[in-house]
Amino acid sequence: MSQQEFSDRSRATGAAHVWRDALVAVLAGLAAMAVTAALGLWAAGAADLPGGAFPRVVAAVVVMAVGGSVDISGDAGAIAETRADLSVLPLSVTLAGALVIATLFLRPLRHRAVASTRELAGRAAWLAGVWVLALIVLSLLARHTFKIPLQDPTGGLLEDVITDAAPEVGFRTDIPVTLLFGLLWLAGLLVLALLVSRRAPLPARLLRFQEPVRPAAFAMVVLLLAYVVLGLILALVVVVTHGHRAETFAVILLGLPNLAWLALTLGLGGSWEGKVDGPFGLPMPQVLDEVLRTPDISTLDLGTLTQHDGRAWWLLVAAVVLVPAAAFLMAVRSPARMRPWQHAVHMAVALTLTVLMICLVARLSAHYGLSLLGIGELLDLGGGLGGEVSLRPRLWTTLGLAVLWGLVAGFLGSLAAARVHRRGEVATEAS
Repeated sequence: MSQQEFSDRSRATGAAHVWRDALVAVLAGLAAMAVTAALGLWAAGAADLPGGAFPRVVAAVVVMAVGGSVDISGDAGAIAETRADLSVLPLSVTLAGALVIATLFLRPLRHRAVASTRELAGRAAWLAGVWVLALIVLSLLARHTFKIPLQDPTGGLLEDVITDAAPEVGFRTDIPVTLLFGLLWLAGLLVLALLVSRRAPLPARLLRFQEPVRPAAFAMVVLLLAYVVLGLILALVVVVTHGHRAETFAVILLGLPNLAWLALTLGLGGSWEGKVDGPFGLPMPQVLDEVLRTPDISTLDLGTLTQHDGRAWWLLVAAVVLVPAAAFLMAVRSPARMRPWQHAVHMAVALTLTVLMICLVARLSAHYGLSLLGIGELLDLGGGLGGEVSLRPRLWTTLGLAVLWGLVAGFLGSLAAARVHRRGEVATEAS
């Protein structure tokens, strides 16, 4: 065999391995997301949806979890009209898929010190290609239409009209938007995986960035996961002490990071604003629904939460403990030659970006309404045929507080790590 033939066969074998790795990562990640979504929807009662809609709803939730767009439309006959919109990320499903895909993407690279830009780009391209095909299949599956039973809000005056105008609600994915945001989600995940893992190889020209970036990125991921674990423990305590098993497990499997990371921003002193109106609401904790269920836009922060439940101050305690702990972890993993002010700046930037990410992914907007004879708003208010739930951050206030917390925590973490042996230190013998 000539050298050229051997080289061609080696490239073909390498491409086959890369393709196989990409296929396994995508299928395993989607399987983890689908199982998490299915169990969460089953706990929420979605298994009883009419017309065999359950597997299609699972597919829609997976699409939403990676940033895809699901359009909701309705028809209630010639004299009636339904309207609905939903914008929310089920972050439990997102997190399950992200952890699996990132782990399997990094696994073939774990024994390498340096990888070329071409190799990393090639692996990412193969993964993106398989990912696009999977998203197209999910988007085609995630479409369905079913009827929603209604009660007459007029005491019988519109009984025949309601019967003839039973609303049909359907959902379908916007494939181009789903592919765009799905690819952005995957790209962000792969970049974050390379930044967080100390064992993941980087191109030689990027090695100088790993010292200031990787410890901070790793500390932020640990901080986010710590809040999720803490939220899981509290949710299991609620199951044992107060019941509500189905509702609690639905929240755990669909939206636990939504609540846990919201708690992080509130513990830092950040504030959100929103509204709960109609039969819809935030599932738990119930105090969130109580704060936001007012005629006007409400403010959600530590003060308003404490007015309804004094235990909300534990969010501040959790932030005081976990944020400096993350800063300490960052300092321990950083080279010893870094100064305290450098740790403070790195922590401030990392925490601010983390809080910005939470503000972007944890916001919520949902609305559903039925209009009969053009008087839908009247029926929404009196008949329970519509509702609205919204939650959005007060961005600049929350980000400003994250900067302050990061500077203080980074400086304190550096001082605490000063007595810990770290990378870059050389033991010297006493003369």
